[in-house]
Amino acid sequence: MIIGCRWVFTIKHNANGSIKGYKVRLVTIGYTQTYGINHEETFAPVAKLNTVRVLLSLVANLDWSLHQFDVKNAFLHNELAEEVYMGIPLGYNTTQTGKVYRLQKALYILKQSPRAWFGRFTMAMKNNGFKQSNSDHILFLKHHKGNGTALLIYVDDMFITVNVKHEISQLQDYLSTEFKMKDLGGLKYFLGIDVA
Repeated sequence: MIIGCRWVFTIKHNANGSIKGYKVRLVTIGYTQTYGINHEETFAPVAKLNTVRVLLSLVANLDWSLHQFDVKNAFLHNELAEEVYMGIPLGYNTTQTGKVYRLQKALYILKQSPRAWFGRFTMAMKNNGFKQSNSDHILFLKHHKGNGTALLIYVDDMFITVNVKHEISQLQDYLSTEFKMKDLGGLKYFLGIDVA
């Protein structure tokens, strides 16, 4: 089964309302996917608000550092396990009719993209010595030589808390070898919670 695609154009604005830039994405028309034909399991865990609150209260009580990162184009890093075929995007010069693209990597709005992304991120974290929490799979923990690190991820946004500040830069350097990262500095806002 062939799924469709479309271009999505977005204007990004600064806080004062001026135009910051323009963004274009090629996205699939995911609602045309059929379970068992071009996707299987789609579930990917997301942060539990209770876990966020508990972690923030521990940070406040232990006076640990908080830092926030964002992964650029998170869903585009992931290999697809299923065979997915997509029609040719509008605007491409197609001299041959009846041709389609077989996707090697995930695109936005594919039903399996969130699961593929989380699987890839989990593998990268485990390769760096982190363990997933049994109570909440989006919480990654590492304890090494008295240094503690906790990372909580929600889709492509994450915050890190550590008891020794140099651990933040070490983790950032490692994640930058795996993904394109954006350093957002100290944590100020996460999942509707203002952090002061």
